[in-house]
Amino acid sequence: MQQRTIGGRNVSAIGLGGMPMSIEGRPDEARSIATIHAALDAGVTLIDTADAYHRDANEVGHNEELIARALRSYGAGAADVLVATKGGHLRPGDGAWTRNGDPEYLKRAAKESARRLGVDAIGLYQFHRPDPSVPYAESVGAIRDLLDEGVILMAGISNADVAQINEAREVLDGRLVSVQNQFSPAFRSSQGELEHCAELGIAFLPWSPLGGIANAKDLAGRHGTFEEVAAEVGASVYQVTLAWELALAPVVIPIPGASRPESIRDSAGAPDLVLTAAQVARLSA
Repeated sequence: MQQRTIGGRNVSAIGLGGMPMSIEGRPDEARSIATIHAALDAGVTLIDTADAYHRDANEVGHNEELIARALRSYGAGAADVLVATKGGHLRPGDGAWTRNGDPEYLKRAAKESARRLGVDAIGLYQFHRPDPSVPYAESVGAIRDLLDEGVILMAGISNADVAQINEAREVLDGRLVSVQNQFSPAFRSSQGELEHCAELGIAFLPWSPLGGIANAKDLAGRHGTFEEVAAEVGASVYQVTLAWELALAPVVIPIPGASRPESIRDSAGAPDLVLTAAQVARLSA
C-alpha cells in the first residue's frame, strides 16, 4: 500500500479505526480479530484506538486489549504496525462521554494503555479531547512529560483547533506529529486544521472519514457527487471518499472504522484509486 509519514515513521496511507469493535453494537471477538487480520493482510500498518473505546464502565481499554490480542495472534507480520492510542476521554458506561485533562490522570492513563497494549513504550499517544476545566497547556504538558520519560515515542492531539495545534507545538517543543480531527464529506469544518497541518508537515488523521458508524451507509444518498464519481471510476463510494481525502494533502491519513473484514478490505483499496484534478475539485465544492 502507498505509504505516508507520521513523525518520520512510514505507515499505510489508510489506517484502521478500532472503535466500532468495542462500543455499543460491537461484533463478537472472532469477527473483530478477523477484521484486524484482514486489515494487516491488506497492508494496513496504522491502527487507531483509545482507552475510552469500550461499552461498559468496568471494561476501560477494551479496544486496546482486543487489538493487542489480534496483533499477537497474527504473528511476525504485525511487528511493523503503529498502534496509536489516546487518553483524556472517558465513558462512564451509560453511553455518555466525559473528559479528564488533568495531567496526573493523563500520565496514569498512558501507562495503563501501555500495559494493556503489551508494549514498553506507546508508538503514538494523543490527547483525546480538550477539557475546558483544565488549561490546555497543562494537559499537553503531561504528553510532553510522557515523551521525555520514554513512556511514549510520539505525541499527538485530537479534536483540536488551529490555536490549540499551535499551542501544542509550542508546549511539545516542536515535537507534535499528528492531529486527529473529524473530517468527512458531511463534516468539513476541520478543513482549516487540515490545511494548517499540511503547511506544518504534521500528519492529519480524519476520524469518521466516511461520516461515522450511523451515517456511512447513507453516504451515497446524501452526497450525490461522490456517487457520480464512484460510477465514473468503477469503485465504491467509500473508496472514492477516502481517495478524495488523500488527494487533499500528502499529510492526510484517514482512519475509517470497521467491524467487518469486507469493509476494511474495500477501504484499503482507496490509495490505488487515482482521481483527476477535476474530480477532486467537484468533490471539494
